[in-house]
Amino acid sequence: MNPKLLIGPIILSAGVALAHEFWLEAPRFRLQPGQTLSIRPFIGMDFKAEPWTNKAAKVLRLVRYGPNPADSTDLTPAAGFAPTDTFRTAFSFAQPGTHVVLLRSTNSFIELPAAQFTAYLREEGLDYPLKLRQERGQEAAAGRETYRRCAKALVQVGEARAVPAATDSAYRRVYGLPLELVPEQNPYRLAADQALTVRVLRAGRPAAGAAVQVWQRQPSGLPTMHFTTRANQNGRVLLRLSGPGPYLLATVGMSEAPANLRDRADWQSTWASLTFAGPPGTGRRATKH
Repeated sequence: MNPKLLIGPIILSAGVALAHEFWLEAPRFRLQPGQTLSIRPFIGMDFKAEPWTNKAAKVLRLVRYGPNPADSTDLTPAAGFAPTDTFRTAFSFAQPGTHVVLLRSTNSFIELPAAQFTAYLREEGLDYPLKLRQERGQEAAAGRETYRRCAKALVQVGEARAVPAATDSAYRRVYGLPLELVPEQNPYRLAADQALTVRVLRAGRPAAGAAVQVWQRQPSGLPTMHFTTRANQNGRVLLRLSGPGPYLLATVGMSEAPANLRDRADWQSTWASLTFAGPPGTGRRATKH
């Protein structure tokens, strides 16, 4: 899906429509035990936030998970909300450690003209549907797509090293999302320029070759840094965080639409993101390895 098209197409001179990313963001990613924080969903380009719809009917799952697996807060809107009802985004963070807030959206639908759909697949590095459409002679067919979003944010409560690393496990757990970015190290325990490995999981399995975009927001109005890397054969990307950020990691996957959605879509895309703050540093560019 190209979410940019939902609020009006912006086309490059080459005809490529740029997609909006989707992520969770807070006024700050570090706070003290007992504080309450609003974690809001945003869409945008280049890590520049625009408000998301904030409609309860679009939320399938909204949960905070604490360092201890038994500690969680479920703010998923109950069934029966009207299409115009909004949902709560304020969570209380009582326990020290690293917390995860995740949001999974419901399916939405869009149809793009053939040329625009092909350009979008190329822009996002979605090689599988490109190849399949070519093999089936469908390059002139419109792109009927259903899309969903899976966003996670890491929030640090108190000093990271004040909590035993063995019990501070929320950041590395797998939460059963259809597409998920899972850090193997806690970014709040890393010093500047230490390595961060992130797994890309599709339905719980490594997504080899998945394109992962990385944004690093800079202080004092400096331009946001950005690069794209690809997961290795084990579904891992390796980064070095050079400054406080915050950071946005994003990836997208696309497969054939499931049978129960085929009357409205031929393809299903899943957009996943991960946001967090980095270590204090010089503000140099994060790098891929």
